[in-house]
Amino acid sequence: MEVALPIERFQFPGAEGQLLSAALDRPEGTPRATALFAHCFTCSKDNLAASRIAGELVRRGFAVLRFDFTGLGNSEGEFANTHFSSNVADLIRAADHLRAEHHAPALLIGHSLGGAAVLAAAERIPEAKAVVTIAAPSDPAHVAGLFKDHVEAIRAEGEAEVSLAGRPFKIRRSFLDDVASQNLANHIANLKRALLIFHAPTDDTVGIENATQIFVAAKHPKSFISLAGADHLLTKREDALYVADMVAAWAERYLDAAPVITESLADKEGVTVQETGEGRFQQLVTAGRHTLIADEPVGVGGLDSGPGPYDLLLAGLGACTSMTMRMYAERKALPLDRVTVKLKHSRIYAKDCADCETRDGMISRIERVITIEGALDGEQRGKLMEIADKCPVHRTLTSEIDIVTTAAD
Repeated sequence: MEVALPIERFQFPGAEGQLLSAALDRPEGTPRATALFAHCFTCSKDNLAASRIAGELVRRGFAVLRFDFTGLGNSEGEFANTHFSSNVADLIRAADHLRAEHHAPALLIGHSLGGAAVLAAAERIPEAKAVVTIAAPSDPAHVAGLFKDHVEAIRAEGEAEVSLAGRPFKIRRSFLDDVASQNLANHIANLKRALLIFHAPTDDTVGIENATQIFVAAKHPKSFISLAGADHLLTKREDALYVADMVAAWAERYLDAAPVITESLADKEGVTVQETGEGRFQQLVTAGRHTLIADEPVGVGGLDSGPGPYDLLLAGLGACTSMTMRMYAERKALPLDRVTVKLKHSRIYAKDCADCETRDGMISRIERVITIEGALDGEQRGKLMEIADKCPVHRTLTSEIDIVTTAAD
C-alpha cells in the first residue's frame, strides 16, 4: 500500500561499478524480515507494481529493498551494456549491501524478468529462505519475443533500437547471446527454497505456460496462486495489494519471523486505529501484536478492503458470545460441537421496540441469531442461550458507557 512510512533512498555500487539507485521501505519498528524486490524488464523500482507491493509489505512489518538495475531509472550505466547475467549480478550486490548495512534478505521477490533473475540469484544469497515470482518467464530468452521483429537486425548489425512500453531501448547482440545461454530450469530444480508463483491465466506478455514450467521444474515446497483478471504489469491497485497480502501470509511459514507490530502503534492495553493514507477511509487497527484493516464499502467512498466499523462491533459481540458459550459448555461438560453467531445492525424507530425505555426517535437494533450444534437436550440449549446474553461485550453494550475523549500531547 502506498503509505507514509519511512523510505531510505541511497546508492550502492552495482556489479560493474556503476552506482545503482535504491529505495529501502521500512516499518517503524524492527522488521519481521527483509525482502529484496527485482522489477520487471525495462521498468524501474518506482513502477506501480513494485511500489505498491513494497508499501503493503511494509505495512505488514517487512523491510523491502527496491533498486533500479544498471542503466534504468536513476541508476548509472547504459542499458545497452546490460543483459540477464548482469541483472543477476546486480541482485547479488544488492543482497551484499543489505547484509552489510541492514539485514540480509530472507525473501526474494521478482516481477516478470525480475522473477527469472531472483530464481537464478537465489542460490548465491544464502540467507534467502523463500522466493516469489510474479508473471515470470521460465526461460530468460522469452524476453526476446518482445522485440522479435528486430532480432534479425540485432544479429546482423550487432545492435538495434527497439520500442518497449513506448520507450526506445538499444539492444545488442550480447544481450541475445546471454539470454540464449541461460539454463534457468537447472537453477529452479536446485533452488532449495520455498517457492511461490503468481501468474495470470490471461497474461498476454508472458503466457501462463511459463508458470506451469517453473512449477514442474521446482521441488517442494512450492505453491501457485492465480492472478485471474490481472494484466502483466499489475497496473490495477487491487492486484498488487492482493499479491502483497498473499506473500505476507505465505512467507510466515518459511521465514521463522514472528509478526512485529511497529512500536508507535503497539499497545498491549488497548487498541490503536490509524489512517493508512490509502483511499478515504482505510484504517490500520492494531491490538497488541495483531493487525487488521478497517474500511468502508466502495459505494460510500471506501476501498472495501476490510470490514466497516459496525462490522467490527458486531464481530466483537459475536466472538464474545461464542466464546462465553464455549467456556460454559466446557465447565458443565456439555456436548457442544460448534456455535455459529450471525449478527445484523439496523436503525429502527424507538416506538417499535417494546422493551426499550427510549420512546422517541431512532435507536440501534442488533439482531443476533445463534446456531448451536451438538447432542444437547432442550434444557441444555436453553441454558446456553441464557449464557449468550451474559457475555461481557453484550453486558457492555447494554449498560451505561462512559467514553472519555482527550487530545494526544
